[in-house]
Amino acid sequence: MNIGKVIQPTPGRGIVIAGPCSAETEGQVMQCAKDLAKLGQVDLFRSGIWKPRTRPGSFEGVGKEGLSWLKRVKEETGLRTTTEVANASHVYDCLKAGIDVLWIGARTTVNPFSVQEVADALNGTDIPVLIKNPINPDLGLWQGAVERIYKAGITRIGLIHRGFSYHGETTYRNVPRWQLAIEMNRLFPDLQMIVDNSHICGRRDTLLEVAQEALNLNYDGLMTEVHPRPDEAWSDAAQQITPAVFGELLQNLRLRKPTVSEIEMEKLTELRRQIDEIDTELIGMIGRRMKLADAIGEFKAERNIAVLQSDRWEAILHTAAEKGKKHGLSPEFMKQYLQAIHQESIDHQDAIVNRRN
Repeated sequence: MNIGKVIQPTPGRGIVIAGPCSAETEGQVMQCAKDLAKLGQVDLFRSGIWKPRTRPGSFEGVGKEGLSWLKRVKEETGLRTTTEVANASHVYDCLKAGIDVLWIGARTTVNPFSVQEVADALNGTDIPVLIKNPINPDLGLWQGAVERIYKAGITRIGLIHRGFSYHGETTYRNVPRWQLAIEMNRLFPDLQMIVDNSHICGRRDTLLEVAQEALNLNYDGLMTEVHPRPDEAWSDAAQQITPAVFGELLQNLRLRKPTVSEIEMEKLTELRRQIDEIDTELIGMIGRRMKLADAIGEFKAERNIAVLQSDRWEAILHTAAEKGKKHGLSPEFMKQYLQAIHQESIDHQDAIVNRRN
């Protein structure tokens, strides 16, 4: 792929995209834009014009009318603008209004039909497009969205990592699953990667932590929801902050060096060598564990015992969580790790039982 940059980064800092979750009134949009412009660090002013909501009755955006407000933002503050599109009509309206960058939201990325409709509407244009990860942790959907937009002739494409839905207790609104974003970056190394810390966190107090983690992982920048009066926001109030607080967040962020010196590399190489040794040992141990699972499968098949023993599984989860905690491993990690191991064991045993029968 011949991919160009959506935004040319300013030397010495990451890309900054900020603005309210939703454009509510012209006054709200203009106040936020003017306050953000004073920071002198915002590359794109974001605001939702059309808001896909889970259930009817929620605020679904002001619609086309809000595009004129974004046009005024650009004229009076000099900030370039971006908004979300989910269908061909949205694309046409944004192109007419002179929106600088479009983004495809998580609820659209998850539907190839919708992505293709947007791609068809974009055909023949050269507007940059940012693509959020799908709601569910499906790398193929994210990859497919990029490919559809690229085939439409768009060559300035970027990625927005906004986290993934998760059923269960978690400190995040959408769990980051950093490894999935890292893998996406490996598949498309030329695409800029932006973290949407607002949607990952779902709350204000962890925005800095998640933004810093992204910069530590060499992300290109962040997209944060900023509102002049967050508590009064018509959508996602809990995760928005004021322009002043956002300015403080930017000041507290630390950019990491993308490269290391020769001496630093020697140290990193040694630490990585040790990790590689441990990984080799772990793979060998997991392999031996699966052989034991095979033996259990043979035992169950001979005696017509059910493969899944729920009580045993619950006991493993509880015990492992306690053991993991002692080694600084989060309960969420332990659960994901054990679920993967357990599923592989079940698959082994199923294959044995099916073969014996």
